[in-house]
Amino acid sequence: MDEPPLRIEDVAVALPGHNLSEPAGCRGAGTGMTRPSVLILAPDAEEYPPLLDGLVRKGTQLTTAASSEEARAAWAGQTVVLGQPDLVAAALDAMAGLRWVQSTWAGVEALLRQGRRDFRLTGVKGVFGPLMAEYVFAHLLAHETKLVQRHRHQGQRNWWTEPSGTLAGKTLGIMGTGSIGCHIARTGKAFGMRVLGFSRSGAAADGFERVFGGDEFFDFLAEPDYLVGVLPGTPATEGLLDASAFSAMRPDCCVVNVGRGSLIDEAALLAALNSGKLGGAVLDVFRHEPLPVDSPLWRASGVTVTAHVAADSRPTDIARIFEANYNRYLAGSTLRYEIDFEKGY
Repeated sequence: MDEPPLRIEDVAVALPGHNLSEPAGCRGAGTGMTRPSVLILAPDAEEYPPLLDGLVRKGTQLTTAASSEEARAAWAGQTVVLGQPDLVAAALDAMAGLRWVQSTWAGVEALLRQGRRDFRLTGVKGVFGPLMAEYVFAHLLAHETKLVQRHRHQGQRNWWTEPSGTLAGKTLGIMGTGSIGCHIARTGKAFGMRVLGFSRSGAAADGFERVFGGDEFFDFLAEPDYLVGVLPGTPATEGLLDASAFSAMRPDCCVVNVGRGSLIDEAALLAALNSGKLGGAVLDVFRHEPLPVDSPLWRASGVTVTAHVAADSRPTDIARIFEANYNRYLAGSTLRYEIDFEKGY
């Protein structure tokens, strides 16, 4: 069988990849042990090696692949993968000896759905909060200032004097109180909003006036003027916003979902909108992506559709997280943002 072509980053270092017989928490510099080799699997994989030059100069071997097919061809027993979850999942059966996957996305559902559990999985935190907050408040402010309506009247040369609303004094409900939820909460407070949260545990979190627990879900839903979804995709959150949930909300509540498309029962959402039981929806994530062209959500009154763009995984951010975690891996330290396969987060 022909050997896969060598890449520049493969030959730029002298040390071989990690010995598969070594423990997962191996030590690197100063111990005489080789450093774990890394497969970078993402459409923008070529952007990562320059950002990880510090690891390369210390002897870490990097290989890049832009697709699952390329990953299969390039697999040479690497024990560490830095990758996009869906691409890693599609090539996982070829990755014998894999011990750790660092996701490039916050969402790791593709890797949770497959049955393999003989590797560690770490996610991404601390980088998406500002981007998500900007997206959420762009739409909240547009809703309050009636930007869409004003643009429509401008096209008709109509001097439309309807006053704008304000976020100050409104109630913001956030489903999910992790790092992203907390950043959105702090931004809401800066606009003078009352900020409530919902999580399974109901534990207090930074930026929230109060966090409701799992058995207080419907009490929580009755409060917000704006409801933002940033919960992870797990069996417990599947279809959580269903017909009964929409019925519990204020009829003028606007729902913004930037977390997981599985959170919303889309048929129930459409029914609530059409019956006047909901004020509107801003949707960036969907059960099926891209959103099918025949989906009624495209033309539903009061719905804004965006193409999963609320927060991109930027190599500069992800590389920084990976390098820090890789050094912790070498030292045998606890990895940051490790995912519990059973909990899903």
